This record gives sequence, structure tokens and C-alpha cells, in this order.
Amino acid sequence: MSREFQGYIYLTLAMTTVGSTVVASKVIASGLPPFTATALRFAVAFPFFLFLMRWTGARLPRLSGRGWLILVTQAGAGSVGYTTLLISGLSLTSAANAGVIIGTLPVVSAAISILVLGERPQRFLLLAIGLAAAGVFSIAFSPAAGSGSLVGDMLIFGAVVCEGLFILLNKRLNTFIPPLTQSALMTTIGFAVAGVPALFEHHDIGIASQPALLAVVYYALVPTVGGFILWYAGAERVSGAEASLFTAVAPATAVIFAFLILGEAIGTNQIFGIACVLAAVIGLGFASLRRTAGV
Repeated sequence: MSREFQGYIYLTLAMTTVGSTVVASKVIASGLPPFTATALRFAVAFPFFLFLMRWTGARLPRLSGRGWLILVTQAGAGSVGYTTLLISGLSLTSAANAGVIIGTLPVVSAAISILVLGERPQRFLLLAIGLAAAGVFSIAFSPAAGSGSLVGDMLIFGAVVCEGLFILLNKRLNTFIPPLTQSALMTTIGFAVAGVPALFEHHDIGIASQPALLAVVYYALVPTVGGFILWYAGAERVSGAEASLFTAVAPATAVIFAFLILGEAIGTNQIFGIACVLAAVIGLGFASLRRTAGV
């Protein structure tokens, strides 16, 4: 098996775990408050990232006050904001709808770069934005939106925007932080940020909350820690442009898991929505490949 093909397998598995977070968050939403669940997720994941840092000899970066401020803002938006909004949204809408919406992340991130950083939009990006928007609109404003809701869908989209801001803020860091170190810092800061509002949430953890607690542990260990290891094991074997193509796996698996595990009905609007989103993400990936190849 070639090194490149191994990379493809790792990236596929990594994005499959990301897609599974939608189902896990749906289960969490039925038994735990969002900030409590988020704080627990980071508390469970942190020791594993700490172990990986010690094992690899990774060190904490030397950052200015501005650098630490960016990291705290990243954790608040990309780590806490994304997770809490995803869980909150899934208490109102279907996992299938959420799978379609989270798939727009690469497109939303690129759009934020245009709006905030003033980057010049390419025609492929404008087409991708149009396709992604059509996909989201097809489920959000459908008269037969199944078990979804407009408010829930908007919360999920808010989570995607938070993750897009995380990516944007990463470009503002003047000091390079290795991915493993940054993930460990995000779990630490994220626990502190989520822990404060979690103290004021209503906690009634009993037998009914056991599936939600198990889902939090799964979220922390498999997508958070395992997904991180798989993604970077794959990314080091292929080009960045090739890796970007595999982000399309996450929304597709999210919709499939919603059908297979949760038994949610997948309607025509959701099929059309996921098709638009996949076309947008794959189109962006191929455009990136063409630029890398100098075509």
C-alpha cells in the first residue's frame, strides 16, 4: 500500500469521525445542558492530549499577550461556541439537517476570509458559495422540513460560523503553534471558558442522562483525540489541496449516520441539500488542486 493511499484512508476515517459528532451531539442534547457537556468533553480529552505532548516532546509556545488573546478567542468561538451551538441546535432540528449545514464549513470559512480579510474571490469560490447556500436553503425553508426547525438550523449555522472564525483567527497568529500543542491548549482554555456558564446550568444527571454521558466520552475520545491523530497522519502523506477534498466526507457520513443510527427520515430536500454541499466542497478542492498544479 502506497504512502499516499494510506493518507487517503486516514483522512477518510478522520472525517467519518467528524460526521459522527452530529449523531453524538443529538444524543447529548437529549440529556445534558450544552455548556456542561462541552466542559466535560474537554475535561475527558485533555489528559490524552497532554500524554501525546509528553510522548512527542511538544512544548508550550512563547506567545505575546496578543497571541494569548487570540488563542482564548479561538477557544471561545471555535471550541466552545461551535460545540454548544451544535448541541443546542440539535435539540431543535434533525441530525440530517445538521449534517448538511456543517458541510458548508469550507465554503463559509472562505467567505469569511473575503468579508473580513478582503481576499479576492475566485469564480470557483463564488460558485461554491452559491451551491452551499442553495443546499442550506433547501432544508431550512422547506415546507416539509421533517423534524427540523428554522431556529435549530440557524443555531447549527451559527456553529459553522464560529468554526470559520476559528480558522480566520488562526491566520492572525504571528507564532507558529504545532497542531498537537494547539489542540491541547484549545481543550484547556475551552474547559475554562465552558466551565463558568456550566456552573449556572440546571444539572439533573441521572439514569436518563447515561446515554448523553457516554456520547460525551465518545465525542472527546474518538472525534476529538482520534480524529486529530487520523487527520494529521493522513495530512502528512498527501498535499494540503488533496486533504481538503476529504472534508466532503463529514457531511455525507453525518446524513448517513442520522439515517442508520437515529432512524431519521431523509427527504428529497435533504438529498438535494447534501448534493449541493458536496458539489461545493469537492469543487473547492479541485480548484485548489488546479492552483497547486499551476494549471
